[in-house]
Amino acid sequence: MLFKRILQPVYAPPLRRLRLWAGNRAEQRRIRAEVLLARGQGRAVKVIIGAGKTRYPGWIATDIPAFDISREEHWRRLFPPAGIDRMLAEHVFEHLTAAQFSDFLATARDFLAASGRIRIAVPDGNHPSPDYINRVRPGGSGAGADDHKMLYTQEVISQLLESQGYEFTVLEAFEAGGAFHSQPWSADDGFVSRSAAHDERNQDGVLRYTSLLVDCWLA
Repeated sequence: MLFKRILQPVYAPPLRRLRLWAGNRAEQRRIRAEVLLARGQGRAVKVIIGAGKTRYPGWIATDIPAFDISREEHWRRLFPPAGIDRMLAEHVFEHLTAAQFSDFLATARDFLAASGRIRIAVPDGNHPSPDYINRVRPGGSGAGADDHKMLYTQEVISQLLESQGYEFTVLEAFEAGGAFHSQPWSADDGFVSRSAAHDERNQDGVLRYTSLLVDCWLA
């Protein structure tokens, strides 16, 4: 017991780092294996970014620290150039600054297939409900909002996508004046639960919780 009390503070931090490193590498091997399997079977490579516990059939779930989208070496380790057909990021980029989001777009273009698409959903800064805005704004009262860096509007996200040379279409969004507009979209390209049709808070037809929902692709 004495040796344990003496040695544990010395060896515990390195052991925790070693276990974390080993766990990350195992998770990276799992992601890489799923990518190779999909390509070998002639299936589209569909990747969920910042998946957390989200799992969809046919999609490869990724999350930090095994896949840190700010680290280009992670991209190279996990995906071949132009090897991703679909990316889905639901409520991820509000946790990044605009500059970090722009860096993601710049890096992703090297790994997105020529016909590939990225589906992005973030809290909508044009939502007319003050309660909604208070929950999702940086430092807001909602879950995870203490880590939010940005509150995007379709005007802001459009400028960022254009600056990185992407073409895009806005699938769901509020305009600055409060009008909501949407167009049909397929869950095959990425299911977004926090959306007009699928969020249970909107079941009575009142749009209490929606996302700014955008598809983008290489120009």
